[in-house]
Amino acid sequence: MAGEIPDLKALERTGTGKGAARQARRAGMVPGIVFGGEKEPLPIQIPFNVLLKRLKQGRFKSTLFNLQVEGQEDVRVICRDVQRDVVKDLPTHVDFMRLRRTTKVTLYIPVEFINEDEAPGLRRGGVLTVVRPEVELLVTAGDIPEKITVDLTGLKIGDIVHINDVTLPEGTKATIDRNFVIANISAPSGLQSQDNEAAEEAAADEGDED
Repeated sequence: MAGEIPDLKALERTGTGKGAARQARRAGMVPGIVFGGEKEPLPIQIPFNVLLKRLKQGRFKSTLFNLQVEGQEDVRVICRDVQRDVVKDLPTHVDFMRLRRTTKVTLYIPVEFINEDEAPGLRRGGVLTVVRPEVELLVTAGDIPEKITVDLTGLKIGDIVHINDVTLPEGTKATIDRNFVIANISAPSGLQSQDNEAAEEAAADEGDED
């Protein structure tokens, strides 16, 4: 289970329609709706500054939230749409979908690298270059992994870690079909310079022989 599902606080919104939505916006709120889960849609409103901050953090539509509405049970939701002002590009309405525990959803899951001391390439001064600190996975809402783990044991300079090299948590699947790169171990800049100089010297020697 994911260690931290962020809370998102909202208020129940009285009334629906354009008039109620305009009233919410005048009060510094962004109107929204929560639907799905075999329950009636719930009109809500979220403080504008709170929502804007969340949006600026990125990946709002692929983050699972624990929605807290006073007088209602907490529910896990995922954003399905954010409507924006066409001129100012600021949020004017937000739609959330309730998730059952069996619902499949795509989320970004962080990558943890272990056993760096057991990687010969790193012991030689190589540099771990992380291409994807997070990987988008198809997961089950009731069983979201906290992280995926990459074991660096035995990796040498020049080795590359692909998604197919990683054992994903049971019930999860990468959303990208191709065998993409997660990280690699590159040579330290000093070693790269030495290798380049050696290559240049070898090329010069071959030139002299000609």
